[in-house]
Amino acid sequence: MTDAPRPDEPRDQAPPVEERRPDEPQTYAAAGYPAPPAPVGQQPPEQQTPWWSRPAGETWETPAYAAAPPADTERTVWSTPEDFQDTLGSGPRRRRSRAGLLVVAAVVLALLAGGTGGAVGYLLAGRNDGSVTIDGASLGAAPARNVQRPDGSIAGVAAKVLPSVVQIKVETSNGAATGSGFVIDENGFLVTNNHVVAGAQGRVQVVFSDGKNSTAQVVGTSPGYDLAVLKVNATNLAALPLGNSDSVVVGDPVIAIGSPLGLSGTVTSGIISAKNRPVTAGERGSSDNAYINALQTDAAINPGNSGGPLVDLDGAVIGVNSAIATVGSSVLGSEGGNIGVGFAIPINQARRTVEQLINKGEAQFPIIGASLDGSYQGPGAKIATQATNGTPPLVRGGPADKAGMQPGDVITKIDGTAVQDSSELIVAIRSHRPGETVSLTVERNGDERQVRVTLAATKG
Repeated sequence: MTDAPRPDEPRDQAPPVEERRPDEPQTYAAAGYPAPPAPVGQQPPEQQTPWWSRPAGETWETPAYAAAPPADTERTVWSTPEDFQDTLGSGPRRRRSRAGLLVVAAVVLALLAGGTGGAVGYLLAGRNDGSVTIDGASLGAAPARNVQRPDGSIAGVAAKVLPSVVQIKVETSNGAATGSGFVIDENGFLVTNNHVVAGAQGRVQVVFSDGKNSTAQVVGTSPGYDLAVLKVNATNLAALPLGNSDSVVVGDPVIAIGSPLGLSGTVTSGIISAKNRPVTAGERGSSDNAYINALQTDAAINPGNSGGPLVDLDGAVIGVNSAIATVGSSVLGSEGGNIGVGFAIPINQARRTVEQLINKGEAQFPIIGASLDGSYQGPGAKIATQATNGTPPLVRGGPADKAGMQPGDVITKIDGTAVQDSSELIVAIRSHRPGETVSLTVERNGDERQVRVTLAATKG
């Protein structure tokens, strides 16, 4: 079979082709080609030439010619008044058009592309550097990536903090539960929320980021601040530095790390959405409610994040993730999903409580020595007018009693900041230390007065 000449080959040696009209006979020998078979019906069946043995010149329009025919030569085009016999004598076919060839070429290319893609995918599956090796040559090898990230980036902070964050597993009366915690001392002290371990029945299990497990001892808990300290038998742990939550401003970027929904080592990021947000976490009416003057963040926090650290871009802990707001629930900290409203205990408050738990096994929080009326619907916090559960409205000799306050007084401000209800007043008081003095604005029978109260302490 004679190969058709390529477009880049010289054609000046090819025999000249005589121009003619379609109805004129052509001397094929003059064109340098053997004569084609006779038209169908004029050639005996035994002499019909199958398509695969036809001369190369009988390829009416080759892709090479159609793409770029040589400028100095002519192209031989077979043309007869009648149609040639189709493949294997299956019927007549008309002269192929350029469009038809292009469609065929496009289909072939598409099939080739699919086959090539599968082959490349197969080769890539066996390599981990993104390269393909053909005949010993590596093609498209991906350059080695530098996995190091700047210290101030989220990835850099996460890499530094993750080894110090743990998953906490407990067995409760309702089944297994998980929470989070973090290392604050190289000798095995960990911080978490009180509500993570309060219902534990039996051992508290701690899982480190490298997969190692350890049984933890509960050193102490503070339901009033929703904090707990655990101790594991380990040394040379990577402790996280504690930051300064008082210096945080709204808009500061923050990162939350923990085990939401049991997914350990989860990193989310956001900003500080608000400060000094009064939060009451726990079941309404429970004696174990926590009153937190919280940092609010839009970093994703879900059940299981409780007790994990909220850190700044230096990797310093500025809060302990503790509660979330849920749609359709007035109780913060109840089960629900992230809606971008999460709360953390400021680390300056947590530091004081953790020190007390480690040094004394118990914590204290400040009080004014007065019972508040939970049914009061007006602005401010009202001192009860009668005993509640056997407790008088004012503790005799307590801070409020010494300051001259009376049952029925309504406290509208603390240190010049308005309070809307009793929960806000308790949160504001617990943001102070026992022994500190605060200024209260009190209304009595339509009159307003200022009183100064030195805070007492109680366990919790």
